[in-house]
Amino acid sequence: MRPRFDFTIHATGGKARTGTIAMRRGDIRTPAFMPVGTAATVKAVKPADVRAGGADILLGNTYHLMLRPGAERVARLGGLHRFMGWDRPILTDSGGYQVMSLSDLTTRSEDGVAFRSHIDGSRHMLSPERSMEIQRLLGSDIVMAFDELVPTTATREVQAAAMERSMRWARRSREGFDAGGAHAEGAALFGIQQGALDEGLRKASADALLDIGFDGYAVGGLAVGEGQEAMFGVLDYAPGQLDAARPRYLMGVGKPDDIVGAVERGIDMFDCVLPTRSGRNGQAFTRNGPLNIRNARFGEDQGPVDPSCGCPTCAGWSRAYLHHLVRTGEILGAILMTEHNLWFYQALMADLRSAIERGGLSAFADEFRARYAERDHG
Repeated sequence: MRPRFDFTIHATGGKARTGTIAMRRGDIRTPAFMPVGTAATVKAVKPADVRAGGADILLGNTYHLMLRPGAERVARLGGLHRFMGWDRPILTDSGGYQVMSLSDLTTRSEDGVAFRSHIDGSRHMLSPERSMEIQRLLGSDIVMAFDELVPTTATREVQAAAMERSMRWARRSREGFDAGGAHAEGAALFGIQQGALDEGLRKASADALLDIGFDGYAVGGLAVGEGQEAMFGVLDYAPGQLDAARPRYLMGVGKPDDIVGAVERGIDMFDCVLPTRSGRNGQAFTRNGPLNIRNARFGEDQGPVDPSCGCPTCAGWSRAYLHHLVRTGEILGAILMTEHNLWFYQALMADLRSAIERGGLSAFADEFRARYAERDHG
């Protein structure tokens, strides 16, 4: 039988590393980018096409799925994998971020967070134990601990209190996960480091997580408006505070140049809605920076979105056609643009893995940044 969870590092370059996470539903090559399937779908793209682009794992959202269609319903229908037609690993976030960012009416306590649904105003309670239960009902392969997120602009006192509560919730998440029977025997649990931009708080959080023990560790509380320089400042030390033998996941990141810089600093896993959201809004990612296909100058451009790309969109359709689809609001435009962006992100991850393996990450990263800095927003 395949292992429940095993992480093997194959090569390193500075702080960066490339490896494989082996799980029962398949291997995950790292550094890895996880397309976001918020509501049991990667928007505008079929699961088979997501996989064809190179994705080894998807991300699902606890908050959204608990509200619609409901975790219990998904369980009755055979679990999230069967429900959405994806037979490889799925990571589910804990729901904490969405509860605190989408709901206007929340009440935080040591028990958890009471909130009103952003959909219909119905009342709900999300606690570490309930988050573990929902992720178990969904059949998640990688379960995220429940945590509390506060803005990086909050006072240190507020940040410290939220971090300390997150660590208490992390222990309760560990206990709730371990009580999950057969699901816990086949899945993995990741803890989430908090502490905003404060190195001391980050260290205290890491120490608490390591004391509890997790299969992997996430760096949370970043990509929330602090800017790339501040984010990289935290990443210069935060991954090193965590267990080097375990995967390190940077939540909610991000832009291609964010990913390259984070890989250089030792991050193994990423997720972000950017490639899908941008695709639906007419923005394509290329090695020369993002391109706005709505621009009038593409109206008669018969070239592909990115001549260096091997995706079906670039192989089959011109910039002019995509310009027409997006400008007229045709659904096919969102499909083709999103497919291209997902392929771009997976090609970037493959290039990063290859560069680490051959000892050329620094040169690759410098060249990538130089080309990407010449972005043409077109």
